[in-house]
Amino acid sequence: MADRQNPAGAAGATPDSSAVRVALWRAMHVQVDPPPHVFEDEVGLRLAGPDEGWLHRPDMDPRATSGFRAAVVARARFVEDLVTERAGHGVDQYVVLGAGLDTFAQRRPELAARLRVFEIDQPGAQAWKRRRLIELGYGVPDALRLVPVDFEAHEDWWSHLATAGFDPGRPAVAVSTGVTQYLTEDATTATLRRLAGLAPGSTLALTFLLPAELLDAADRPALEATKPRAQAAGTPFVSFYTPQEMLAMARDAGFRTVHHVPGTALAHRYFAGRSDGLRPSTGEDLLVATV
Repeated sequence: MADRQNPAGAAGATPDSSAVRVALWRAMHVQVDPPPHVFEDEVGLRLAGPDEGWLHRPDMDPRATSGFRAAVVARARFVEDLVTERAGHGVDQYVVLGAGLDTFAQRRPELAARLRVFEIDQPGAQAWKRRRLIELGYGVPDALRLVPVDFEAHEDWWSHLATAGFDPGRPAVAVSTGVTQYLTEDATTATLRRLAGLAPGSTLALTFLLPAELLDAADRPALEATKPRAQAAGTPFVSFYTPQEMLAMARDAGFRTVHHVPGTALAHRYFAGRSDGLRPSTGEDLLVATV
């Protein structure tokens, strides 16, 4: 599932096209799939402002993209449930790495007001998002910190985070979704080591793609079809991990506890009993680690 929030590419004046695609899939879930909706987000659609016929784009085909769409909303729901749970235990900092068209602060203002939300992304994408939030009347409240980092210039996102008001002495929730497949193993290892230095009580949720042989047979053709499209778009898939490999990387980085959350577990948690048969495709799992 290609949804790179431009974590390491050139700083453009707009968000990465695949980040927009994910925002549109979240909106499609509300507009096309029958209730109950696993995750409700049409704010990203407003931010993206696509052409009127966006629902007829090939990458929006309701049937062909149903598994990807369900996987995107499942992980978004999981992350939001995690943030809500940790906020209930007093954690008041939330860091989104490769934020793209994340809309937590706009959809959940009552919860966001209890947190300081740090969205890290490329400078061009951040400038575009700031402009769109103001144009649409959402504004940028003090609780939301847009943190521009030029990854291409090897800027240190950690120092930019501190400059934006992040307190490394207090626990946080950090989230990275749809990014690791575009990074080398060394880059992901470095990120894990940095995040393992968060204050005790901090939690990380990070997605990773599985090798093709671990996918359900029915989902393998879709993954294979996605790879050349990602390559052609200049965002090739670089890294795949088995759950054991990802858990070992997190342990070696210094996390106190590490857990594997299979995508199939999210399917059971959020899609059981649906009459429409909507289910997430296999291929993307989560690491949840604590400091």
